[in-house]
Amino acid sequence: RFCLLCHFLEHRRNLNVKDTILPMQKKQFEECGRCLDEQYKRYGNTEWLSAKTIEEGHVYEIRYPACVCPDVASGNVKDVSHCECSRQSILYIIGNLLPDKNINVEIIETVLGGAEKCRFKVTVE
Repeated sequence: RFCLLCHFLEHRRNLNVKDTILPMQKKQFEECGRCLDEQYKRYGNTEWLSAKTIEEGHVYEIRYPACVCPDVASGNVKDVSHCECSRQSILYIIGNLLPDKNINVEIIETVLGGAEKCRFKVTVE
């Protein structure tokens, strides 16, 4: 189902990701020989992000220890469908790192959905 507000928020977030997170991720990716497995070994355990390899070269889990969305932190958003924005941001970043691959990102659980942390499954084909 298409939601214009979700589309706008996703576009706004991807613009922010493009100028902030993506350059950092690209730098790390290059330092790690353009290998997600190596990048997640080296940089995948920070206070704001945890990333681990489930199946080398194919399946990963991205975790945020808390909701990192400023719209949620401000109290303006309480609807779990807003977590689609985070899913799309992960898809945008990894899609830019691996443009020749098919990337699928699934929401496993989110803080807005009642979990203690946000978790996403990433599959690279």
